[in-house]
Amino acid sequence: MLWIILIAIYLLTDSSAMFIDNYVSDVYFKGRLSTAQKVFSGWIYLLFAIIVILAVGINLNETSILTLFLVTLTGIIASVGSIAYYRALELDDSTDVSIFFQLSPIFYLVFGWFLLGERFSPLQFVAFAMILMGPLLIIMGSRKNSRKAKMRTVALVSLYVLIYTISNILFVKINTGSTIDFRIAMACVFLGKGIGNLILCYIIRPKWAKRWRHVVKSSKGKVYFPLTIDLIFCLVKDVTYRLALLTAPAVAIASAASDSIEPVVVLVMGVLLTLISPKLGREKLDRKSLISRLVATACVVVGIVVLQI
Repeated sequence: MLWIILIAIYLLTDSSAMFIDNYVSDVYFKGRLSTAQKVFSGWIYLLFAIIVILAVGINLNETSILTLFLVTLTGIIASVGSIAYYRALELDDSTDVSIFFQLSPIFYLVFGWFLLGERFSPLQFVAFAMILMGPLLIIMGSRKNSRKAKMRTVALVSLYVLIYTISNILFVKINTGSTIDFRIAMACVFLGKGIGNLILCYIIRPKWAKRWRHVVKSSKGKVYFPLTIDLIFCLVKDVTYRLALLTAPAVAIASAASDSIEPVVVLVMGVLLTLISPKLGREKLDRKSLISRLVATACVVVGIVVLQI
C-alpha cells in the first residue's frame, strides 16, 4: 500500500502549495499575470534537474535518447498546462479550484483505458459520476451573477487537468515500457518543466519576464521566500504523485483517491488558515459558502468509498 502513503504526502504538499500560489498571486501579483512566477520556478527546476543528472548519471546503454526526450517532453507539456492553473487561481479561491480538480479522474479513466488498457467495474463508473457532483454543486450554490465566472474557472481547471493528465499518462506509459531509472525520469521531468517555463517567459510571452522583474523590485525581493517554500512543496509533490501513479493498481484509482480527497484537506486547511491569517487562507467563511463546500465534499467522500468497493 505504498501508493496510499505517497498520495497522503502528495495531498499535504499539493494543498500547501496551492495556498501559497493563491497568496502569491493575490498579494504580490495583485491578480495580474501571476504566471510570471514561472521565471523563478523555471530556473529552479532547471538547476535541480542538472544537479540530479550529474549526481546519478545517465547510462545510455540502458536508456535510449528517445526515452529521455519523451520523458522530458512530459515536463514541457506540464509546464504549458500550469498556465491555466495560475489563471484559475486568479479568478477563484483555493477550495473551489481544488474541488474542480475532481474532474481529473474522468480524464485518467479515459486515457488509462485508451493508452494503458485498464478496465473498471460499473460500480466504479457510478463513483466517478458522484465525484462530478462536487463541481456542479459549487456552481449551483454560487450567486447567479458569479456563475459565469465559476464556469470559466471550471473550463480553465479542466484544460489544466486535461494537459496534466496527458503528461502523467505518458510518463507512466514510458516508465512501464522502458528501463529508465526513476530518479533520471524525474530529473527529465524537471528539466522539461524548466525549459518549458523559461521558453514561455522569455520567448513566447516576454511580458511575463518583465512582470516578474517588476514584482521582485516592488516587493524588494520578499516574493522569493514564499516561492522558495512553494517550489520545495512542488518538487516533493511531483515525485510522490508520479511514483504513486506507477505503484497504484490503476492510474485512475490513484487520481481519484488524491484529487477527490484533496478538497477535504484544502477545506480544512483553508478554514484554519483563514482564521489564523486571512491573507494566507483567503477563504469565504459565510454560511452559504461553507454549506455548499461541505455538501460537495460529502459527495466526494461517498464517491471515494464506492470507488474502493
